[in-house]
Amino acid sequence: MKKTLLRKYAKAIVVVGANVQKGQSVVITAAVDNADFTALVVDEAYKAGASKVRVDWTCDSITKLHYRHQSLKNLSKVAPWQEARLQESVDECSCKIVILSEDPDGLKGVNIAKMQKANQAVRKITKKYRDQLEGKQQWVIAAAPSKAWAKKVFPGERASVAVEKLWEAILATVYVSEDKDPVEEWNKHNESFLAKCKILNDYAFDRLEYKSKNGTDFKVWLIPGAKWMGGGEMSLHGIYFNPNMPTEEIFTSPMKGRAEGTVVSTKPLAYQGQIIDNFSITFKDGKAVSWKAEKGEDLLGNMLTLDEGAAMLGELALVPAASPISESNILYYNTLFDENASCHLAIGFGFPNVIEGYENMSLEDIHALGVNDSITHTDFMIGAEDMSIKGYTKDGKCVDIFKDGNWAI
Repeated sequence: MKKTLLRKYAKAIVVVGANVQKGQSVVITAAVDNADFTALVVDEAYKAGASKVRVDWTCDSITKLHYRHQSLKNLSKVAPWQEARLQESVDECSCKIVILSEDPDGLKGVNIAKMQKANQAVRKITKKYRDQLEGKQQWVIAAAPSKAWAKKVFPGERASVAVEKLWEAILATVYVSEDKDPVEEWNKHNESFLAKCKILNDYAFDRLEYKSKNGTDFKVWLIPGAKWMGGGEMSLHGIYFNPNMPTEEIFTSPMKGRAEGTVVSTKPLAYQGQIIDNFSITFKDGKAVSWKAEKGEDLLGNMLTLDEGAAMLGELALVPAASPISESNILYYNTLFDENASCHLAIGFGFPNVIEGYENMSLEDIHALGVNDSITHTDFMIGAEDMSIKGYTKDGKCVDIFKDGNWAI
C-alpha cells in the first residue's frame, strides 16, 4: 500500500477520529505486527500537538503463552505499575487510540474458563478507571491488517496479496483515497447521521419489535428520553471526535431488564481471539436465559455470565443492509467492520451519554434510569435482508423503521 495513503489514514485517525488537541497526551494500543503504521500514527499525533504519546503493544502469540503457562492467580492480578498508568490516563484525560489487527483465531486452543475468569478479575479492578473517564475522553478504534487476519478474510490469496486487499477494503470504508479529503467526507457522513437521529428522537419510541424469517422475534423497550446517536460525539470538554472508524450505525441504550424473545446471529462473532458462529440468544425479563451455538457455545455462555449485567443489553444499533460495508460482501471476522454491515445488539454496559444531562448526574443515577452496567460490552450481529423493525410510541402508534433490512423512515 502506498505510504502516502497510509499517511493520510494515520492523519485521519488522529484528526478525525481522536481529534488530538495541542498539549494532550495520547495512549495507543496496537499490535507488534503493525509497528510501521503505528509509527505513522505516533508521528501524526505529535504533529497535531500531542505532549507525549505512549504505545502499549499487543501480540496474540505471546498472550496465548501467558494464558497457557501462568496461573489463574497471576493472570487475575493488575500490577501497581499498571494501575499507575491507568491513573495517569485518568489524571491527564489522555486521548485513546486503538488500532485493531488481531487474528480472529489468534487465541484458539486457550482454556476458555481460565481466560474468562482472569479477564473478569482484571476488569473488576480496571473498571473504576474507565468509569472516571466516561464522557471526558476522546477515543477512536480503527484497524490495520495483519497477515493472519488478512488470510482469514481472503483465504485464497497469498499473504502479501491478502494484506494489500484488506488495506484497500479498510481505506475504502474510512474515505481515504487519492482524490478524497477524508475530513470533508467524514463531515458529510456525520451530517447524515444527525438527520436520521433527529427523526428517531422525534418519535420518542416506547419499544421496538424485530422480526426475521431466520427466527429472530424480539421486543425491547427504550429508556424514556434516551437519545439515538451516531457518527461523531462531543466530549464533556467540548471536543468533537469520531469513536469508530468506520461507522454506519445509529444506536441507543435500551431499558435494562425489558427485553423479550429470541435473536439469531447473522455473522460470526470474533471474541477474544476465537469464533462464535450460528448462535441464538433468548431473553426473558431483559435477561439472556438460554443460548445455543454451532461453534463456540461454551465461549458464548461464558460471555453472557461474566457478571449480572453481561446477560442484559447495553446497546441497540441500526445499520441498513445497503450500507457500503454490507454491499462490499466482505466478511471481516472483526466486529468493528462486521457490526457496521448489520443491525446489531450488545450485551453488557450501556452508554451514559444517551441520557440528556448525563454530565450532571452520577453513574449510579444513570444506571437507576435503566442504562445497563457491566464489566463487558460485546456487539453481535442480527441484521438480515428481510429484517423488519417496527417502533411503537407511547400512544400505540406503529412506525416502520426498517423494511427488508433497510431504512423505512
